[in-house]
Amino acid sequence: MSAKITRRGLLSAGAVSAAAPLAGCDAFDGWLRNDHAVRNFLEGSANGLSYRVQRLLTGGTGLAQEFTEADIRQPMRPNGVTQPPDADYKALAAAGFADWRLEITGLVDKSLSLSLADLRAMPAKTQITRHDCVEGWSCIAKWTGVPLAHVLDLAGVRDEARFVLFRCMDTIERSLSGEVRYYESVDLVDARHPQTILAYGMNDADLPVENGAPLRLRVERQLGYKMAKYLRSIELVSDLAPFGDGKGGYWEDRGYEWYAGI
Repeated sequence: MSAKITRRGLLSAGAVSAAAPLAGCDAFDGWLRNDHAVRNFLEGSANGLSYRVQRLLTGGTGLAQEFTEADIRQPMRPNGVTQPPDADYKALAAAGFADWRLEITGLVDKSLSLSLADLRAMPAKTQITRHDCVEGWSCIAKWTGVPLAHVLDLAGVRDEARFVLFRCMDTIERSLSGEVRYYESVDLVDARHPQTILAYGMNDADLPVENGAPLRLRVERQLGYKMAKYLRSIELVSDLAPFGDGKGGYWEDRGYEWYAGI
C-alpha cells in the first residue's frame, strides 16, 4: 500500500520531532511496525486528538450536507470488494437474500435476528449524500434505510456499551491463520446520529450487490471505508481491543484512522 499523508501521520511526525529533534534517522528504525509500542502510542495520541477536535467542532448532531436528485450525475461507484467470493454469501444472494438475517447481539437487553422484510417494515429514512473515499474520489447517491438508532432502541443498549461493531460477509483477505472478513465500528454518538442508517436501497432501487447488498452502513460524517457493506451482524461492546488487531476496523488495523471524520 502506498504511503498516505493523514492527520494522524502529520501529528505523529510532529510528536516524533518534538520528542527527539537531534536524533539521527536510524533512531526510528522499526517504529513503523504495526506492533511497535512507540508507533501505537503516537497513533493513539494523534487519532484521539483528531476525534476530540472533530467532536468539539461538530458536536454530536452536526449534519453532513444533503443534496437534490439533480445532483446525482453518475452511478454510485463501487469500491473495495464488489462480488464477495464467499459460498455462504453467494447462496444468500442466489435466493434473493430471503434467508439472510441481521443479528444484533452483545451488550443489549434483547438480542434480535432481523430479516430484510423486518427492516423494510420499520420507519424508513431517505437521504441524498456524498460518499467521500479515502482514495480521493466522491459520488452523490440517494440512500434509503432504517435509522440505526431505531434498531438499537429495539434491542435496548446497556449502559456499559460504548461502541457498535459491524461484522460483514465479505472475505477481504486469506492468510495462513484463515479468512479475514471485513469489520468496522463507530461510537454510540455516530451510531445514533440522525443520518446514520442501515441502507437497503440506493437511487430508488434495491441496493446492488456491488454496493453492499443486502444491507450496508451509512455513517455520513465519515469517510467511505467506515461504511461497512454486506452486513451480517451488529454487536454492542464496551471495548474494541478484543476484535481484529484492536484498532476498531479492518483498515484501521492496517494504519488508517479509526475516526475518519470529514
